[in-house]
Parts: sequence; C-alpha cells; structure tokens
Amino acid sequence: MLTGVTAAAPPQLIGVDFSSRPTRRKPIVAALGDRRGAVLQLQRLERFETDAAFTAWLAATPAWIGGFDLPFGLSRPLAEALGWPTEWAASMDHYARMTRPQIRDAFAAFCAARPAGSKFAARACEAPAGSSPSMKWVNPPVAYMMHAGVPLLRAAGAHFPAHEPPRPDAPRIALEAYPGLSARELLGRRSYKSDDAGKQTPERLIARKDLVDALEQGRSRLGLRLKLTAAQRDTLAADGSGDSIDAVLCLLQAAWAAQQPNWGLPAGVDPLEGWIVGA
Repeated sequence: MLTGVTAAAPPQLIGVDFSSRPTRRKPIVAALGDRRGAVLQLQRLERFETDAAFTAWLAATPAWIGGFDLPFGLSRPLAEALGWPTEWAASMDHYARMTRPQIRDAFAAFCAARPAGSKFAARACEAPAGSSPSMKWVNPPVAYMMHAGVPLLRAAGAHFPAHEPPRPDAPRIALEAYPGLSARELLGRRSYKSDDAGKQTPERLIARKDLVDALEQGRSRLGLRLKLTAAQRDTLAADGSGDSIDAVLCLLQAAWAAQQPNWGLPAGVDPLEGWIVGA
C-alpha cells in the first residue's frame, strides 16, 4: 500500500515540469507512471498549454501523488525580514495576493540590502538539492512558478506533506521535486537541455540519451528502473528543451517518495520552507 493514501484505486503517479506562463511552445508537461516493485513504467506524457487546462486535469483525476518542479515555500529568514506571515498557509495566501511586480520589487529590495555573495535567502533544502533559491525571480524565475503553481495545486485540493499536518486519507499529494538533483547524480555537470533551439547541440542530445539509458538501467540512488517503449525513449531524447525528461525525473522522485515513511521527508522539516524530495 502506498504510504499515507487511502483510495478505491491506487493513486496515479505523476511528475510535472511546470511553467509559470504555459504556451504551445512552452507547455506544462506531465509524466504519468505505474510502479510495480522496482520498475516504473512510463504510461504517457501530457502537455497543457494553459493553467486552466492543467487545473481541470488535476481536479478530474480522483487520486494522485505528484512530484512538481516548483518551490512550495519561502525561506524563514526572508519571510521574517519582510514581515510576511510565517505560517505556511497564511504565507501562501499573502504571496498569492501579490502581483509579480510587487514580488520582484520586494525581493530586489531585500537583495540590495544584503552583502555580495549572500544576496538571496535560501531554504535549508536548497543547498543539498543544488536548486535555486525559491525567491529567485530570474534565470530561472522560480518565484513566479511558485506564485502560479501553489495556488493552482491548493485549488485542486492537494495535500502538502512537508507543510501541513498529516492527512492519511488525502487523495491528492503534492511533493516538491527537482529534476536537476537526479540529473546531476547521473550526468555530473553535463548539460542536457536548453530552451534556446540554437543551443540544443549534439552534445546535449548525447547527454539526454545517456540520462535515459541510466534511468532504464536503474542506476540512480532512488532504486527504480524506468521502463519505456521505443517511441517514448525517442521522445525523451528528441525534446531538446528537456521538459519531457524533467517531467519523468519528477515522476521518479514522486514514485520513490510514495514508498518511503513520511514521504521520505527528514525529521524536523520547517513547515514554512518545506523540503525537496530526496534532498
């Protein structure tokens, strides 16, 4: 039985490469999978060109466990310095009411007052994961991804185990994933993707193929072996943006967490900040 979930049918495992402004060129990509023991079968990839389409799909899926590539919380030092709420739900309510320019201005002013080399306030999980601070609004704009994505997931009735008291009967589970964590484990610092078509080089194609091969062989520390059809393998390698393979990496992280006590979260996680799966 999957940890923490009671449902008539097994929850759908999903991994999501999120976009704060989805379009036809840069959609939200979801990978759906089915785990049998140590084997994770990729069922299919779904692409959503609007927030509304993605929200409707989440709401129409009765039970799911998802790994989402976006931050779910702000660092406590940042919230305290700005005088924002330090209880997670209130913090996200406050954040959702702000506009993106207001968020940018607040974060830019915070950074301007900090010494060089420590401009951003990081969460405890970000150094071990190797991820960007959740307050970063450019390259990548993860602050805007949180602004778009967390309200959407909350509206879909998701439970956030790293931020909320346990809900053993929750049918929809949202876990913060970070594909870069698993990709670096298998590729080191080799780059495998770019949103710029001009930078989707043969070297990056080879890296994606190597990454897919490592996942199929089960070489990651998550202990799962990815099962693909030939067409799926070609799709993951051909997507030079890396969005498809990033969704699959989030799926793997969600599948691993679903079998861990307390979703694989370490003891003492700050509910305001949350945690990245596997960090």
